[in-house]
Amino acid sequence: SFDVKEVVWHSIYEIGHRLTDKFDDVPASDVSTRNPRVFTAGDACHTHSPKAGQGMNVSMGDTFNLGWKLISVLTGRADASLLHSYSQERRAAAKGLVDYDHNWARVVGASPSETDDGMPAFQKQFIAGGRFTAGLTIHYGPSALTGTPEHQHLAKGFEIVIRFHSAPVIRLSDAKPMQLGHVIEAGIRWTLFAFSDNHAPTSPNSKVAKLCDYLRTNSQSPLLKYHREGDDPDALVDLRAVYQQGFRELDYGLMHPALRPSKGKYGLTDYEKVFCADHKGSDEIFNVRDISREKGCLVVARPDQYVANVLPLDAFDELTAFFDGVFQKHE
Repeated sequence: SFDVKEVVWHSIYEIGHRLTDKFDDVPASDVSTRNPRVFTAGDACHTHSPKAGQGMNVSMGDTFNLGWKLISVLTGRADASLLHSYSQERRAAAKGLVDYDHNWARVVGASPSETDDGMPAFQKQFIAGGRFTAGLTIHYGPSALTGTPEHQHLAKGFEIVIRFHSAPVIRLSDAKPMQLGHVIEAGIRWTLFAFSDNHAPTSPNSKVAKLCDYLRTNSQSPLLKYHREGDDPDALVDLRAVYQQGFRELDYGLMHPALRPSKGKYGLTDYEKVFCADHKGSDEIFNVRDISREKGCLVVARPDQYVANVLPLDAFDELTAFFDGVFQKHE
């Protein structure tokens, strides 16, 4: 306890829940006729209480979402219409935040109480909102940047339009344990994760091998179709493979050339494209992400680490059609 000698100033904090209609300068009625040129982010377009610690976190989510799209457009990789997706995606995310904060503010301001299991209501609500405050529940709506859930059953643990949910793997070239999600780098590069089927990994008839053939040689491949002179093979679309076998069962030297690309000024080999399941722990990636061991799958991750699509390993036309909605071919 303590005694206050004098109160020199006091105030009442009023929580302001506010959300703008759009995060850019294009009214809904004009979306089909012009592209955005002015954008707002963070507190400029959504305000709420500081209780859940989401002000800076969500603002960073806004600017990261906008940043990779601006780079893609300003470098001529994507059409300017891509910028409409910023307001579409992030306003929905901000609406979820304002709604969450509205409920959270009432829990914080309520009289102390306990739930049926004896846990304080405040504590239970805090635990229940853990995934939200960690930014793992934001769900983007349908757009050219997201596929349909037709093939979601091939990888139920990589839900489309949710952030890529990482899991442990072993890098084949040096047997290094690591988190698969950590290979997604900030920028404009998309990542293709090819999870192997149950064929022999080095067999030319395996689905991963045929996918690699297509991506490396077919003119419609997203690795080639949008390629510019001087680009590294993975400058725009980065192919990674994850095999069901342990790292002692595979020979890196026998991996497909598409998974051992030569890059940079000196044409050095990139040894970081191939991974194996980590069989030591209980969170083996094919199990915890519910990936089809029989068929495998292709998981497409956006530059902001959101899952954009889940496809069969042999869905070449669907893969090309998807990226046609994102990039424009360099002439």
